[in-house]
Amino acid sequence: MEDKRLVLKYPIVVEGKYDKIKLSSIISSPIITTDGFTIFNNAEKLALLKRLSAEGGIIILTDSDKAGFFIRSELKGLIGPQVKLINLYIPQIKGKEKRKSIPGKDGLIGVEGMPVNSLKRLLEDFASNSNAQSSGKQVTKQDFYGDGLSGGENSSEIRDKLAKKLDLPSGMSSNSLLEAINLISDYENYKKALDESDE
Repeated sequence: MEDKRLVLKYPIVVEGKYDKIKLSSIISSPIITTDGFTIFNNAEKLALLKRLSAEGGIIILTDSDKAGFFIRSELKGLIGPQVKLINLYIPQIKGKEKRKSIPGKDGLIGVEGMPVNSLKRLLEDFASNSNAQSSGKQVTKQDFYGDGLSGGENSSEIRDKLAKKLDLPSGMSSNSLLEAINLISDYENYKKALDESDE
């Protein structure tokens, strides 16, 4: 029987074993778990991530809650600024995973609770048999500034509205949001989403 799972161009990093189980039904590529915060004390696993990211790059897909953002930030600092880290984000959806009796601390569904189709859409552009990302014009820091997404009194509010329109988490910095938009979109779609988020 043919394996129809995606083969990603890069290994992917998730938080826990249930995230890994969920993704294993969608992709056949290497999946590395941080095991929550324990990765920060695991020198061997950190060394592996440094090597993988230096050799080609890694995808980071943590939950879109405070813990997930903390893990992303710490990994970026520990692995180093000169390597290729591809940050992908799931939308912030209120709820809990089926296996849990109560919601998590932030009351949001994590990677393991996301619908398979949503995760597949998020990852398919990074499959080895997919075309490169959109060849359209990229969004720049100057675009963000000109559109009020950075440098203004209401910039964080505007960013949150745009993030919601694009199924990205709220509370992202301008640099993080810019990186995410250029991974999943192009300039034309960015402008369209920006206009619609202001309605």
